[in-house]
Amino acid sequence: MIELTSSDIVKYTLWILISFSAITWGIIFFKSWVFWTVGRDNNNYGKAFWAAADLEAASSVQEKSAMGRIAGAGFNVLNDTRSNTSRPLELSGDIQSILERSLRQQISKERKVLESGLSMLASIGSTAPFVGLFGTVWGIMHALEGISKAKSASLDVVAGPIGEALIATAIGIAAAIPAVLAYNFFLRKMKLCVAELDYFATDFLNLAVRSSLKTDEDD
Repeated sequence: MIELTSSDIVKYTLWILISFSAITWGIIFFKSWVFWTVGRDNNNYGKAFWAAADLEAASSVQEKSAMGRIAGAGFNVLNDTRSNTSRPLELSGDIQSILERSLRQQISKERKVLESGLSMLASIGSTAPFVGLFGTVWGIMHALEGISKAKSASLDVVAGPIGEALIATAIGIAAAIPAVLAYNFFLRKMKLCVAELDYFATDFLNLAVRSSLKTDEDD
């Protein structure tokens, strides 16, 4: 059976904190790329969509963006309601209600993608200081144990364990600060992105309803 010394426990605590820090920076780089890509693709799709002559022409614009997938969900509903004479339960109700439900469902899916990883940042930001504090307390206990065995409080006896304890605290704080800052930053970016998708979905809904009413009048 492997016995762990107090020094080993502090070292494992340090490695856990270093892992937290590595995960945090990995998420930061990944989410930065995700939000940059989402913003670029939405911007490109929005320009192409609003440059189309009408809603039917806009349906041919490629959907390689969150905004495009929302529009695609709306176009699918429009096509299904026009092609089905006997509507299934999924398509029951007036066209505006069906469209709004479909658009909201797609926005929820896009929101989940944007939220991925944020809970990990929040968890690391809230737990890393306490993990560091655990290493600090254990290091101090190790120092007191050394003092008891050596029956001396000289610098040679306490310097090593106390140094490990302070390092654990420092690394815990160093891991928590970027996680908290990144969480707040990406949470704001996510809210702005979802708000942009909400605005687009509202505009699409209004256009689709007007287009549907116009089609019905022509028929």
